[in-house]
Amino acid sequence: MICPVIDDESDDDRLDALFHALADRTRRDILRRVLAREHSVSALAAKYDMSFAAVQKHVAVLEKAGLLTKRRSGREQLTRGEVTAVRSVATMLAELEQIWHGHVARVDALLAADLDLED
Repeated sequence: MICPVIDDESDDDRLDALFHALADRTRRDILRRVLAREHSVSALAAKYDMSFAAVQKHVAVLEKAGLLTKRRSGREQLTRGEVTAVRSVATMLAELEQIWHGHVARVDALLAADLDLED
């Protein structure tokens, strides 16, 4: 039997924050941009047809989920993507896929055993 992916409630809360952040296409686009290179929040805001405050909120959701970090450089807030957090999402999805493949393999084995009984 494969162990559950989520060990405790804090892991569960962290995953909820990660997937909430990734559920929005604007936030996914912001994440792509800041993973490629550092951007100021104002430079990010210029890329979208929404207010600066709306982009700040998207950045805050990504930051809360640990998908990006901000640092001050003079008057600017620079954002950078956190590869470790992205990898944790990929790892968790890979674990879920492994569980799913285990279920499929068991169904295949049951079907094969059923066919052997018919012969």
